[in-house]
Formats: sequence, C-alpha cells, structure tokens
Amino acid sequence: MLARVFSCALIGLEGALVEVEVDISPGLPSFTIVGLPDAAVQEARERVRAAIRNSGFSFPRKRITVNLAPADLKKAGPSYDLPIALAILMSSGQTKRDVSDTLLLGELSLDGSLRHTNGILPMVALAREKNMASVIVPEADANEASLVEGINITPFNNLREMCERLSSGDALECYLHPARYDDCDPPDYSIDLAHIKGQEHIKRALEIAAAGAHNLIMAGPPGSGKTLLARALPSILPAMTRDEALEATNIYSISGLLPKNKPLMLNRPFRAPHYTISNAGLVGGGSWPKPGEISLSHRGVLFLDELPEFGQSRLELLRQPLEDKTVTISRARGSVSFPANFMLVGAMNPCPCGFYNDPVNACSCSAYAISRYQQRLSGPFSDRIDIFVNAPHVNYDKLTSERPGEPSQSVQKRVSQARQCQLERFKSHHRIANAEMAAQEIGIFCHTDDPARDLLKEGMRQLHLSARAFHRILKLSRTIADLDESDTIKAHHVAEAIQYRPRQMI
Repeated sequence: MLARVFSCALIGLEGALVEVEVDISPGLPSFTIVGLPDAAVQEARERVRAAIRNSGFSFPRKRITVNLAPADLKKAGPSYDLPIALAILMSSGQTKRDVSDTLLLGELSLDGSLRHTNGILPMVALAREKNMASVIVPEADANEASLVEGINITPFNNLREMCERLSSGDALECYLHPARYDDCDPPDYSIDLAHIKGQEHIKRALEIAAAGAHNLIMAGPPGSGKTLLARALPSILPAMTRDEALEATNIYSISGLLPKNKPLMLNRPFRAPHYTISNAGLVGGGSWPKPGEISLSHRGVLFLDELPEFGQSRLELLRQPLEDKTVTISRARGSVSFPANFMLVGAMNPCPCGFYNDPVNACSCSAYAISRYQQRLSGPFSDRIDIFVNAPHVNYDKLTSERPGEPSQSVQKRVSQARQCQLERFKSHHRIANAEMAAQEIGIFCHTDDPARDLLKEGMRQLHLSARAFHRILKLSRTIADLDESDTIKAHHVAEAIQYRPRQMI
C-alpha cells in the first residue's frame, strides 16, 4: 500500500515542499530511503523503527521504500522523522486520516517523543504560501511556528498522541497561545553609555552610526575603551520593527541558535567573532551552505575587535556584502544567498605595539612596521567605512569624575526619532536606513544648500575622494541632518561628515 504525506526542505533561508512517499511490499525485511538524503536522514531509519515500536505500534517486517521527492533536491536534517513514521503507519493500515493538506515537521526520539527542530519558521511560512490548512510541529516549537499568521499550528508531544488524534477523525485543534511581537518584553542591556567616562566624541559618532546604520572604526591605544564603547552600541540602537525581528528570527531558527523560550528575537544581533575565525565561519559556507557571522549579524552589529588581526584576505571578503547587503555562496550543487545587512564596527590599535602618537606611552614600532600593520586595511575596504574616529588615552580626571554621562535611553530616543523619519522617507523604496540608499535615491533625498555644496566641492578637491566616498559623505550628512531634525543638509552637517572620513594615521 502506498501512502503520501508532506514535509519541507530548506535551501538557504527558503523552504521547498517535499513529498514523502512510502511503499510497503512483500519481500525480505528492508528499510530504504531514496531521494538524495544526507546522513541525518539515512539515520532516520533507526529512529523511526524504535519510535514506532516504543509508541505501541508494530513495525512492518516487509520491504519498506521511502521516497523523498523531488529526487534531485538534497534532504538534510532530522525533520523528516515524523512524516516518514506517519507514512509508514498509514501504509501499514495502523492509522487512517487524509493529511494531504497538512505539513509535518519534527525529529523523533527513540521513545516516540517529538524534539525541537531547526528552521521551523521558514518551513511554516512555506506551508502558508502553499495554502496548506495546518502544520503539525513538536510542542517545543509551537511558539516559534505561531509567529506565522494565517495558518493553523497543531503541536504534539509524541507520535502516539498525534496518531490517536488523527485516527479519531476530529478536527486538528489550533495552538491557543500564539507568540506575538507586541506581547514580548523589551530587551535589557547590561552596558549603558552613562557608565563610560570620557570619549564624548566617540559617543557622538556611535549615535550617528546607530541613527543611520553606518559602518564605524575606532582606532586608539590599548585600554582607551574601544571594546566597551562597541558593546554599549546595542543599547542605543532603535527597536527592531516586526519585519526586522522576523528576518533575524528566520536566520537564527535555521542556524539552531534561537534562544530557548524566546521564539522571537527582539534584541538586535551583536556578533563579535574572534580574529581566528575561518572564511566560511565569517561569510558562511560548508558543503551545504549555512549562514556565517555576517548573516547572523543581519539587522544588527558585526563587531571585529583587533581589526587588522583578521588579515587582509578575510577583510576583503566583507567588501561585497558591505555594498550589496547580501552574500551569495556558490557550490557545485548550486548557489545560496543569505541576507547580510549589518553595521560593521571595528576596533584597532594604530600600530603593533598600540602606542603610535600616544602622548603617554612611547611607540616602539618602526615606520615600516606601522605602515605594514595599517596596510592590512586596504583602500577599497576603508572606502566602505562611513565613520572613522580616534580613541585617545583617557586621563585620570575623566575617569574619576562624578559627573554622570548621558544615559543610553536618552540617546536611543534621538536615534529612534531619526530612524522613524527614515522609515517614513523610504516606505515606498524598500529601505530602512540612510546607509542603504542607492545612488538614485541619494539624488532624491539628499538635498543640500549652497554652502554645503561648496564645502562638498572643496572636500572632493582637497581630499581626492572617490565617487563612493562622495555618496557616503552625503548619506552620513543626511543622517546628521535627521538627528538635527533638518529637512535640508547644511554646511555644518557636511563638515561633520567629512571629518569622519577614514584617513592615514602616518
């Protein structure tokens, strides 16, 4: 007897419908899975066999053939356990129910219980897109699955419970406690700008970067607070919109990094990989590509501490994602694209010893060593940085000052107002922040007065700026004007933007 049910495969961040066919025929006992399964799917044979027996059913001692169609699509992961088990029980006549309008997802334990499965969110979204009536998921994934509106979610704890419900003929009950964006608690941050003494000009640069999602690099001697300032950045970033939260949740769901009991990510991602990370770990990869750190930073911050230590080859890999806000990984079996719309924040020393131009400590590096160290940041890479600031040594008076700094909450309020202005500006252009503007949009939204145009012209002439640098200055000026609640970019907005341009330190 032949039985058919539906499951889902993941290709990058997108789901693809998979038809699970099971045929049980007379012959020597065997259990074969075909349809380009990986090792985890092949191992489903033993999990399914034990789960069926331990759930009180009999496992057919016949020739069992499982086909996962389409056959040319690679099937990976343990999410096919549940549909294979149900199709075997249907084919052997141990349960009867038409589930042609239902998507089944879930990994089985040997005792028949259902375990958490990665990638539930995009797979449920596919079911809604294919107009399926319901999705059966493990109880542990019910909250995450319920983020997709417009489709019934039915969770179960184990295989036995699911089969009894299906055999009863009763309608599948919808999950009654769906997760909603508005019901989630706001994020809590451990580092506040008010706790950081001095470096007021860097705090201003962080505010501008947060308001327009601009890339930023801090350079200074060891102990000047660069890492602490970078880790305080999430506390002033605007809250994620629902669409942004779902985008980030989608990536973390596929990667298996979604926090337990938190089906929806509200905190903007903050990723800080070590400089020993591999190329595949940074941009994504593998025989079947998975998201890397730049995609895990989507809609958040990618912080690279000790920036030159990453090496020029790895930093060059960031050039295309910084410009296109996406990364495409090509393999012999095909190409996969992942979103990579992140803020790059880097911290670096000006030289190998860290004390070049420091008024307190003498530098022990030769001119050649300093030049070679700084050349790890190539011109094309530096050209993609909007803000470059120096972090000088913090003196005793500032460290012991009892004058409180401005709290992150106040800064975040200004940043959120500026970002809201940008959301209104770009609502018909599919953008969120000024840093995402394309050349044609710069001409539409970056209106300058005459003094600002004269300053831009002089800056281009004296600093020998590239066309990309010119556009980035305009986008940064637009953000500064938004913080100033000005519709027109004025000369002092342009002047502040120009002073943040990357420059040679020697």
